[in-house]
Amino acid sequence: MKKIVDVCGRPLGPGTPPLVVAELSGNHNGDKRRALDLVDAAAAAGAHAVKLQTYTADTLTIDHDGEDFVVRGGPWNGRRLYDLYREASTPWEWHEALFSRARERGLIAFSTPFDETAVDFLESLNAPLYKIASFEMIDHALIERVARTGKPVVMSTGMASVAEIDGAVAAFRRGGGDELVLLHCISGYPTPVEQANLRRILALAARYGCPIGLSDHTPGADVSIAAVALGACMVEKHVTLRRADGGPDAAFSLEPEELRRLVEGTAAAYVALGDGAEGRAAVESGSTVFRRSIYAVADIAEGEPFTRANIRVIRPGFGLPPKELPNVLGRKATRAIARGTALTLTHLGSKAHQK
Repeated sequence: MKKIVDVCGRPLGPGTPPLVVAELSGNHNGDKRRALDLVDAAAAAGAHAVKLQTYTADTLTIDHDGEDFVVRGGPWNGRRLYDLYREASTPWEWHEALFSRARERGLIAFSTPFDETAVDFLESLNAPLYKIASFEMIDHALIERVARTGKPVVMSTGMASVAEIDGAVAAFRRGGGDELVLLHCISGYPTPVEQANLRRILALAARYGCPIGLSDHTPGADVSIAAVALGACMVEKHVTLRRADGGPDAAFSLEPEELRRLVEGTAAAYVALGDGAEGRAAVESGSTVFRRSIYAVADIAEGEPFTRANIRVIRPGFGLPPKELPNVLGRKATRAIARGTALTLTHLGSKAHQK
C-alpha cells in the first residue's frame, strides 16, 4: 500500500496537511434544502470534503419489531432499526445534487456505501473515493467490491480487533486496492474524551504503513486537533446546522462555527509540528540579547584583576557567556573598563600573580 494517497489531487500521508471531512450523515432531517445548506456551511467553515452515507433501510436491515431490531441504550434508545435508518438515510435521488453542490463549493464529495448496490450507484456518479464504515469493515465482500473500483478507500476501525483490521486490509488487497487510509475510531456516540485513545494512531501507522486519520465522535474539536499532533492526516467529524434542531446524529455533531475552529485548529497543529530540525527558530533571534552574560559592575582600572566584586553574570547578553566566568576571574584587565561594559576576550589579560 502507498504511504501517500492521492485524493482528488491532494496528497494524504505522513508530512501532509490534514484533510477535514464534514460528515453530513442524517443531519439533513429529511429536508433536501437543509442537506444542501449543510454542504454550503461546510464549505464556508473551511472544510475540505463532505461525506454522505449511501443506504436505504431495506439494504441495512428488515422491517421487524423483534427485540433484536430495537436499539437499547445510547442516543437511539428504544428506536427500531428500520425506522432509524429510514429517517437517517440520504435519499439516493439527492446524491447527484449534493455532489454537484460540493464540487461547486470547491469540496471533495464522497460517500460510504453499505452494500454492493450502493457501490454501483456511486460509480454511476463517478465518486472519486470511498469510505468503509466501522460497522462494515467485517464485510469483506463489500471491501473487495469497493477495492475493485481502483479508487482510494478510507476505512474506519471502530470496535475492531487487530485481527479484524488485518482481515479487512487483506480483503482490500485481494480486491486490488492500493490506496488506503485507515481511520482510528471509537464507535461511541458520543465518545467520552478520556476514551479517545489517540495513541492508537501511532500503533496503526507502525503496523500498516499507510496514512492514518481519525473519525472523531468526541464533543468539540480538541481531540481532533490533538490527533493531528500525533500524525493524523485526515479528520472526519459529523456536522449539523444547529444541534437544537435535532436529528439522529445531532447530539455529537459540530455546528458551523465549531467546524471552523476545528479546521483552523487542525491546520495550526500541523504547522506547529515543524520539521523537527535542530537550530534556533527565526522568531528567537531577537531574544538572545536577554540572556545573561559577563559585565563590569564597577569601574575597573587597567591591570586590575577581575573579581566577584567588580564583575557579575547579569542580563543582557552582549558579553561573554556565563560559562566563561571561572576563566575570567583572576585575569587582569587589559585597559580601563567602565561600569556597565560587556566583557569580551579583548578585555582579558594574564592571570594575576597568586601570593
